Amino acid sequence: MFYIGIDFGGTKIEAAALDAEGRYLGRERCPNPGSYDAALDTIDALVQSVEKQARAQDGHLHSLLPGIGVGAPGSVSPITGVVRNANAVWLNGRTFREDLEAKLGRPVKLSNDANCLALSEAMDGAAFNYHSVAAVIVGTGCGGGLVVGNRLVEGANGLAGEIGHMSLPFPTLAEVPGPACWCGQQGCVETWISGTGFARDFTAHSQRALRAEGIIQAMRSGDADAEAAFERLLSRLGRTLAAIANILDPDVFVFGGGLSNVGEIYSRLPTFVAPYVFSDHWRAALVPARWGDSSGVRGAAYLWKQSDHPGPVLQPPLMIEV
Repeated sequence: MFYIGIDFGGTKIEAAALDAEGRYLGRERCPNPGSYDAALDTIDALVQSVEKQARAQDGHLHSLLPGIGVGAPGSVSPITGVVRNANAVWLNGRTFREDLEAKLGRPVKLSNDANCLALSEAMDGAAFNYHSVAAVIVGTGCGGGLVVGNRLVEGANGLAGEIGHMSLPFPTLAEVPGPACWCGQQGCVETWISGTGFARDFTAHSQRALRAEGIIQAMRSGDADAEAAFERLLSRLGRTLAAIANILDPDVFVFGGGLSNVGEIYSRLPTFVAPYVFSDHWRAALVPARWGDSSGVRGAAYLWKQSDHPGPVLQPPLMIEV
């Protein structure tokens, strides 16, 4: 058996073929053309290319391909079957999965790109062998995904894991009503803990314009404004994780996106989570994604490999008393 996944990003589209052990049999990426029909053609060409690469290694693989997995922005409405909430706005209102099946001549499973990262990391990444996994993506935007027992949790309406568009938990008076969000609401988590939200908050308090990377560099150099901004980021991220813990109580949080590369998050964040958890203690592992920006394409392939039989559960290594 082998699997093909597509990571449909805003600037690039990547395809990969994986064997049953998760080894790459083929891999290729190219720019996203930025229009619907051209994107369908691009995906078709990529699938053909990585399948050819895989078959070159084993001529029997063709009959063992169950279908194509695709990770893309937004989600599919269970009522209409069309894509909604995608930041690649030309996907919205389209029957993307059905159109891909017609183009590829193969069955297609389609899920949110953050869901694919969560599944990838649960199957053979940083969250391997944990029973319940919450992925938190903190990059240009903010998203999430949930996996329980190696099964992706998408919810009755396909909305599970949309942490970026819930209100910031336990807000202070200064955080209400919060910045306007592109979704039409105010004070969404994404407006606070994404890289762009982090930069906006820094500028609002310091009257200085820096990108997220620059703020982190300044913080490490002892800049007082940057240190204060990072403290506020940790507080908001901690409250967000506490809200997830109060609902799902996952064994592990796995982080993706640009801010996931900031090592200080993992050592300092627990003390910002624990006070808001409704318990006498809280423990969970906090880890960066093993596969980095490859998690999306691997998770898309694994949409066809989800197991009903989870592996052994490891105890999270971190205990915080509250």
